[in-house]
Amino acid sequence: MKERLRRRFPALVVAAMLVAALIAVPMLSVTANLLLGGSGATWSHLASTVLPDYIVNTLILCAGVGFGVIVVGVSTAWLVSIHDFPGRRVFEWALVLPLAVPAYVMAYAYTDLLQFVGPVQTWLRETFNLSHGQYWFPDIRTVGGACVVFVFVLYPYVYLLARAAFLERASGMLEVGRSLGLGPWENFFRISLPLARPAIAAGAALALMETLADFGAVTYFGVPTFTSGIYRAWFSLGDRVAAAQLAALLLGFVALVLFLERLSRGRARFHNTTGRNRPMPGHRLRGLKAFGAVLACLLPLALGFLVPGGTLLHMALAEGDAQFGERFIQLSRNSFVLAAVTAFAAVVVAVLLAYAARLTGTLLPKMINRFVGLGYAVPGSVIAVGILIPVTRLDVWLSGQVQALTGYAPGLLLTGGIGALVYAYLVRYLAVSLQTVETSLAKITPTMDDASRSLGFGHAATLRRIHLPLLRGSLLTAGLLVFVDVMKELPATLVMRPFNFDTLATQAFTLASDERLTEASTASLAIVGVGVVPLILMSWQIARSRNT
Repeated sequence: MKERLRRRFPALVVAAMLVAALIAVPMLSVTANLLLGGSGATWSHLASTVLPDYIVNTLILCAGVGFGVIVVGVSTAWLVSIHDFPGRRVFEWALVLPLAVPAYVMAYAYTDLLQFVGPVQTWLRETFNLSHGQYWFPDIRTVGGACVVFVFVLYPYVYLLARAAFLERASGMLEVGRSLGLGPWENFFRISLPLARPAIAAGAALALMETLADFGAVTYFGVPTFTSGIYRAWFSLGDRVAAAQLAALLLGFVALVLFLERLSRGRARFHNTTGRNRPMPGHRLRGLKAFGAVLACLLPLALGFLVPGGTLLHMALAEGDAQFGERFIQLSRNSFVLAAVTAFAAVVVAVLLAYAARLTGTLLPKMINRFVGLGYAVPGSVIAVGILIPVTRLDVWLSGQVQALTGYAPGLLLTGGIGALVYAYLVRYLAVSLQTVETSLAKITPTMDDASRSLGFGHAATLRRIHLPLLRGSLLTAGLLVFVDVMKELPATLVMRPFNFDTLATQAFTLASDERLTEASTASLAIVGVGVVPLILMSWQIARSRNT
């Protein structure tokens, strides 16, 4: 009986199931609190005052960001994929760079740039001899301003997926369209756009989930959303049940976005039946058309990366953080340790899960991996609340047990250190490394496993001596992606960080909340700088793939 169970559930599959159970704890904890009454006064207060604003602002942000990222991402992807114009090879990889700028960092940069005493309005007043009240200027710190910030930060999600879809279909489909007399615009609307619709919908869904998860930008702009409400209910009102119930509602919005993305696909399936994947020669643009293409690609790159990056660099060099020095080194060390530990753990767990699914070849491990991947769709604030409630109780119980046995009160063992925080990051970003590892592992032919077994190597030895060397590049990529995401993460860090423990992200948020934007620029610029390097390497590799 034991031998039969061991064959049916190998150790790796059992380990994968345990990991999935740990990943599920935050979501189950949040959902369970819907059944609790909590403080009726707190919930009544939230429902009668701010809950309608949370819902309305969330819907506005979803509509505005969804429309904006699709327009910007699809148009730029179409231009660099199908056309040839001056600077196209640079734009191919450079259009990804806004992903290195967190939304809250861009919010700080544009607030400093566009506020009344900022350089733009100061130049207007001095140039046209205007005074306060004699002209109208849009306020960036509104829900509309938040939409604009999110669009130019998140459009690369749509750009990357749409560009890949356009290139995959370009070799044969568009040639057929041209042979039928279709022009460039007709080819786009009648062939390329319908075929790329699943990729566009997936990219827009990723952007919307990041919008729902944001805390720093909407809080700084004073736009009440569910993420800011969760933080307020937990820390200002002291009601963890109300915070969990708000988190459950936000989780419902995320589930709705995922459902709509899946629904948009329907039963449609798109396959390339031409047998050719070579890219088409780009349609050469000249004159005004070439100028328009350059402008269309330069504008989102400038607004999403060059302008905020230049603004932060100017502020950092002009004044910067007064605590730059030992304090800044400590903040950088905290951020680096958290990011490095999480990246290493995420890669190890991803290899465990992906290899378990490869070994068994059954449906159960694959379903476990898909379930684990849902963590990326859950906002950091929801994960933080879902973890703190059960982990705090476990912490108190463990402390009591240790004190009863030894007479020494150790304090909070899990939430008092970075262990719970790394756990939250792992729940949030495991999907990033898992998808990368699964894709690369699938490219290794199963005959290599058979050859390894014929030489007498077991599963662990095959993984160590065959797969890991072949996966070295992919594992590094997965680790870098998780590292960059953790460096930028704000809501989970704010909620779960130990006492007197700050990171670059929390330092930038704290200073900006106190309207000390110039000082916040140093930490913000450091976060952007860390994210730029792996993004340049990744986007350069994507650009090279056009010619392979």
